[in-house]
Amino acid sequence: MHPILFHIGTLEVRSYGVMIALGFALAVWWAMRVAPRYGIDSEQILDFVLLTAVAGILGSRLVYVILDWRSFADQPKHVLYFWEGGLSFHGAVIGGGLAVALLAGRKGIPFLQLADVLAPSVALAYAVGRIGCFLGGCCYGVPTDLPWACSFQDPFNPHVHTPPSHPTQIYASLSNLLIFALLARMQRPPHPMGQVFWAYLVLYGIYRFIVEFWRIGATSTVLALGLSDAQWVSIVMVVIGAIQWRRAVRLWRERLPTA
Repeated sequence: MHPILFHIGTLEVRSYGVMIALGFALAVWWAMRVAPRYGIDSEQILDFVLLTAVAGILGSRLVYVILDWRSFADQPKHVLYFWEGGLSFHGAVIGGGLAVALLAGRKGIPFLQLADVLAPSVALAYAVGRIGCFLGGCCYGVPTDLPWACSFQDPFNPHVHTPPSHPTQIYASLSNLLIFALLARMQRPPHPMGQVFWAYLVLYGIYRFIVEFWRIGATSTVLALGLSDAQWVSIVMVVIGAIQWRRAVRLWRERLPTA
């Protein structure tokens, strides 16, 4: 793996941070491109994305640290070293979602309208960010003898490498590129308000629930009934997303003019 891409003097430019930045840039590009379809000025969307990204990063780091506090107990200053890896996407959803709700309310934009704009961008940023995980050597899976297995450097012990393991970061990246493509197609008008956002919750939840089985025992632990904390959260996301998606479609159809 290549956790450090290059050096600028004594400064280490880490692949994880670079891919997160690239994913963010692509997310902004897509959101600004589709915002006019929803009656939102493309320049205005930049403010939403910037503030949402900051809230998402803070939320993701906070949740990750809470769930893995033992890793930071001896060196608490590393809590601030988010560029080295260690972000919880579910925490990002919470932090970013709260920011979207707050900003939408202040601007007088329906939350679901703004969420429909941003959901595909989140999937795109996630897909690119997971490549950073792959290069950095975190979030890998359990050992396997499949021909595409990879050996990863332990991010906490540079002298230790894993046995050939599932590159779950690549699974994540490919899955979320597919999710992005599906959601981008859904953004074509007309469609029920909230359909894209609720579909994202369902699709992400399904992907994450499945991929966690290849991580349990490596970079994920069981919480209850053989399932990880991420899988339990994913179940909730799928249930809520499916119920709300169906409701949004039903209400939309009821409002369509009859022939």
